[in-house]
Amino acid sequence: MLQNTVEIVKPVESQPVLSLNMRNVNDLFSGFAIGDFAVLYGSHSIQSLVSLLCVRAQLPPQLGGLGSNVVFIDGGNTFRLYQVARLARLHQLDPKQTLERIYLSRAFTAYQMTALILEKLKETVKRYNAKLVIISDIAGFFLDKDVQEYEARRVYSQVMAYLSNFAKENQIALIATYPPHKETKRNSFLQAVTCGKANVVISLNQIKYEREFILEKHPRHMLGTAELPSETLTLEHFTKA
Repeated sequence: MLQNTVEIVKPVESQPVLSLNMRNVNDLFSGFAIGDFAVLYGSHSIQSLVSLLCVRAQLPPQLGGLGSNVVFIDGGNTFRLYQVARLARLHQLDPKQTLERIYLSRAFTAYQMTALILEKLKETVKRYNAKLVIISDIAGFFLDKDVQEYEARRVYSQVMAYLSNFAKENQIALIATYPPHKETKRNSFLQAVTCGKANVVISLNQIKYEREFILEKHPRHMLGTAELPSETLTLEHFTKA
């Protein structure tokens, strides 16, 4: 007599997901998928998170990475070389080789930032076969008082419209950071445009004794909040081994 059998097969993701692998966060947010245009904003802790992503993107998909090079457009001189090297060792990667797989471009004006994105980004992603692009302090130069208000709004909106489809069209994960800036009407406008065009929005919020990871916008995940350790703890304390 034949017996009915049920074979349990673990589903395989069609595309890799770049996970943060952080306690408390994993249950809320599995990671950044190919095609996501994400914005990280809030406290300055986002820079540490970006360093972590630069390293984890180089891990194989089986370990929550993309097995990929990284393109990093640094708009606020925020790239932390020594932090990346330390995190590479934590992930049992060679620090020198890890840094060599991060292709860094620095912008010093709004014009340069615009050119790097609109004119150079697609070519750069293809040249270095990168599955992760990070744009650091994306709005910083557009807040410069030397850039006229109308021009800043017009050009920045054009840049955001371009990026809104870039990740999906080029099959990458694209993450922009928006660190704290002085509260002005222009800052409020640029931040609203940024978050409006992104399909994933994450904020890091510092409260009296705690830090919060808040998933504010996502096309597939339920939104919510996860607790992070205090600012006095390093990434090593809340990154799973």
